[in-house]
Amino acid sequence: MKEDKQSYYVDIANGEVLQERIDGSPNFRIYANEEELADLRGWFRANYNDDLKTFSRSHVPFLEPSKDSQNDKYEHSMNEIYKMIYDLGDEEARNFIEEQNLLISYNENDRDDIERMKE
Repeated sequence: MKEDKQSYYVDIANGEVLQERIDGSPNFRIYANEEELADLRGWFRANYNDDLKTFSRSHVPFLEPSKDSQNDKYEHSMNEIYKMIYDLGDEEARNFIEEQNLLISYNENDRDDIERMKE
């Protein structure tokens, strides 16, 4: 696989990875090769599907959100996107993710992984 990394801009709100920055839209700058780019786009597709399922489930009034695995799946895919942005992003992206505490730990091993990424 080609290891040359190129600069891309990630638009979280629209779930897009772009080659050029869009003015007025919050973007994270990342440096990724083709494989990493494909992985990130895969997580965006998963997140979109998870989001649709949470929307459908939201119309069931008697099911508590905390008891819904669809919410967990959505949060997991969103967390994976932020992990990738943190790993591939520039200093500004990493600082924003740290300041906003956007990386969620699901268990103690995940927390260790997050701390290693920050090093």
